[in-house]
Amino acid sequence: MYALARSILFRLDAETAHGRALGALDLAHRLRLTGLLAGARVDDPVELMGLRFPNRVGLAAGLDKNADHLDALGALGFGFVEVGTVTPKPQDGNPKPRLFRLPEGGAIINRMGFNNAGVDHLVARVKASRYDGVIGINIGKNLTTPVERAVDDYLVCLEKVHAHAHYVTVNISSPNTPGLRSLQFGEQLDALLGSLRDAGSRLDQAAGRRVPLAVKIAPDMSDDEVGLVAGSIARCGIDAVIATNTTISREAVAGLPHADEQGGLSGRPVFEASNRVIRELRRHLPKLPIIGVGGIDSGEAATAKLEAGADLVQLYSGFIYRGPALVGECARALKAAGQR
Repeated sequence: MYALARSILFRLDAETAHGRALGALDLAHRLRLTGLLAGARVDDPVELMGLRFPNRVGLAAGLDKNADHLDALGALGFGFVEVGTVTPKPQDGNPKPRLFRLPEGGAIINRMGFNNAGVDHLVARVKASRYDGVIGINIGKNLTTPVERAVDDYLVCLEKVHAHAHYVTVNISSPNTPGLRSLQFGEQLDALLGSLRDAGSRLDQAAGRRVPLAVKIAPDMSDDEVGLVAGSIARCGIDAVIATNTTISREAVAGLPHADEQGGLSGRPVFEASNRVIRELRRHLPKLPIIGVGGIDSGEAATAKLEAGADLVQLYSGFIYRGPALVGECARALKAAGQR
């Protein structure tokens, strides 16, 4: 069923197809047809960060930036859904076209630029949702906010989403907001994460519930750089790390149509790079929860993420190419791997 729908959607430009696919999914959910698309939910509970995940397969941030489709996506069998990236103020993002498929490489390039309707809109949509699973909210900074004042934007978002998230992800690794990746290193990273940890602890105390903080990092780091980031994460008491975001490398897709487009490359070409970062993180942070992302397009690929050191996984590009059936396939493969 999805193969037929994809053949139609892939005749449209990528961003138009994305919007129409989510609209169709909402309709299917209202008609109570999502079960036909995804199959039975896989029960494989795991407890991490003080949260109970029904299974280990989540949806990565970026697909539902505004939480407009949370109910429909949550009905597809995911163990958790991450929405965003959201910024304090609404912003249009980069000029179109800004989303490109590379089917021969099982990849996508995007330079969306944190296009979103603003944190107040996202919070309203989460509050209106009936989805009762684990919700992660991914936060970022507005384009017009100077990098040296980025912490202000992250603090605004954290305060507004805290009451409505099960965990919050700090996105400092998108390549599509100028200067953002500079926050991944050194004193800037310590200052940012330390401020967010302090604010999160105050919000936790006032609310009487703990909302874990995760940080999402890039694959384009040396092993030494990963070690430095791991040190900051440990010093600042961050609860989890998501590895990884998109890559700026084009080596794996050189010569393919659209390969020279600017933006972050996701999908199959990021698979090994993200696995390398996961292995290095696990070496430095033996007990910290790691969420593995990048190039998961099969149950076997999902299992490889756990073998590299991840505890949970997230889907994005593989979900677009394979459809809802991939969720169950990955969840079953991870359940089987855990029973060996």
